[in-house]
Amino acid sequence: MKPTSHEVAQALDEKAILVSLVTDDRKWTPEMAKHSLNELINLAETAGLEVLGVITQNRETADSKWFIGKGKAEEVKQMVIQTGANIVVFDQELSGAQVRNLEALLDAKIIDRTQLILDIFAQRAKTREGILQVELAHLSYLLPRLTGQGKNLSRQGGGVGTRFGGGETKLETDRRHIRERISTLKRQLQEVVRLRSLHRERRKKTGVYQVALVGYTNAGKSTLLRQLTQADVYVENKLFATLDPTTRSLELPNGKEIVLTDTVGFIQNLPHDLVAAFRATLEEANEADLILHVVDSSSEMRDEQMRVVDGVLRELGAQDKETVTLFNKVDQLPQEQRNLLAAPGEYLRISAFNEADLDGLKALLERKLSGGVAHYRIPADKGELIALAYRIGTVLDSAVEEDEMLLSVRLDAAEAEKHGRALAPYRADRSGKPVPDAEA
Repeated sequence: MKPTSHEVAQALDEKAILVSLVTDDRKWTPEMAKHSLNELINLAETAGLEVLGVITQNRETADSKWFIGKGKAEEVKQMVIQTGANIVVFDQELSGAQVRNLEALLDAKIIDRTQLILDIFAQRAKTREGILQVELAHLSYLLPRLTGQGKNLSRQGGGVGTRFGGGETKLETDRRHIRERISTLKRQLQEVVRLRSLHRERRKKTGVYQVALVGYTNAGKSTLLRQLTQADVYVENKLFATLDPTTRSLELPNGKEIVLTDTVGFIQNLPHDLVAAFRATLEEANEADLILHVVDSSSEMRDEQMRVVDGVLRELGAQDKETVTLFNKVDQLPQEQRNLLAAPGEYLRISAFNEADLDGLKALLERKLSGGVAHYRIPADKGELIALAYRIGTVLDSAVEEDEMLLSVRLDAAEAEKHGRALAPYRADRSGKPVPDAEA
């Protein structure tokens, strides 16, 4: 039986001090700084670290040599000695030189927020795609830091920050070998992207709509997917409880079947290498017909988390996708606070455990993915067009008149735009008479 991350950490006796630096150029409010530090604590615990202490510092800018300044670094050293901690985690990204200097001074393993997130992803990746993406992100992070890692590379034996197939990673400390490995991983992931694209095209050809669940980590996406589809989906109240995308089918009240995909959760300061490496996974959002942005309405940083998700969607090029905001976990709010929840565009206030709320969401999906009714008079020898009408819409009525098929089809706006040109010459009115300008 594979040990949990907590059991691994206990066996390795990994005890951590957390350090956060707030600089003037970050333009953070005190609330944002507090939230980032609390998130770092959650990340550390998720990785299996025992957090023994926290140190914060405010500076105009980061110190180029020590990041937090020599005086504050000495303070961290004293806490390391007093507590017996053997790892120090920084809330911001460090350069290789800063890691080397801090390790020499503190005599402890030094990792930053990016490396901590990479470690969690390495623990959680289960599919071949997820494992490839994590390794690619790790090597992309490691490559520019090779010259300044000091003890960090000599400590590749195990533990937080080193969960990347120890032996293989040790052999790739040479820049050329890492670049070759990165090229290999990118080729393998291109094949993953190609196969995923084929699956998407197959779904599109069958007329199946795709809906993507996106949101901040721990917003309740996996719970919502499980409650809607009765799927056997892993759910845990932890950051990044699920990493690999999960796709399940959902039957709407009108009998139409759609595909619902749960994507990896977003997080504040999500490392750029991770966004790049997980682009194939996150493309599920970019290719979706509709995006459901799941929000933890009970979070004190709800608005900031929504901005983070919007920012990542912009980076993916999915900002123009039709989106519905779902304010989840409203059962954890008093009624007067629930009434204040609102977002641009369409939104719902729901609890994933409330059947009436789930029914309301299904009704919204049915309305969004089922549009107006169009009427067509199609020659019987145009079998491909008749099949197209059945594939992309819901045929409400059909009749045969001599050598023509009369169809009444419910189409949504997106499908009408995609395929309307092929069917347009055969438009008819409600009685089945050809529309005069249909040939135009």
